[in-house]
Amino acid sequence: MTTLPEMRDLAHRLVACEAVATKTAEPRNSATLRVYEKLRDGLSEFAGVAGFESIASRALVLARTEAPSLNAVQVSSDGELHGFGRDLGEIENPIDIDKDRAGAYSAGEGGMILITRLLGLLLIFLGEALTLSLLRVSWPAAALDDSNSENGRKA
Repeated sequence: MTTLPEMRDLAHRLVACEAVATKTAEPRNSATLRVYEKLRDGLSEFAGVAGFESIASRALVLARTEAPSLNAVQVSSDGELHGFGRDLGEIENPIDIDKDRAGAYSAGEGGMILITRLLGLLLIFLGEALTLSLLRVSWPAAALDDSNSENGRKA
């Protein structure tokens, strides 16, 4: 779980879990925003609100370099996202990897990039075992094992 494609894959799996979980009810927020909120809740309990806000702010700065559509988004002192509109949050379709490599992103992919960067920072600061442990609390049914990994590591 150390490369950007692996983080992007994990972000997609978490968003897919949220999309499936709310298929029957009319969702108030996009699946991407619900993933962010679950990460916020879980990490805030572990590292405090200020700890999450710091990591989320850094993830947003990193994500803006790939998705300028995130320039309007701000992280408040409690870690809440502001300016994350419906157009940025609805990332239900997978990102085209060839398009990603070319550096071309639509406005809607900004949310997925933000989640990817946030997961990457969690991995750096917390390590793989603790990151996966936190993810399993919020997504107990999610497939967090990467069977495609060459060395059998989890993602």
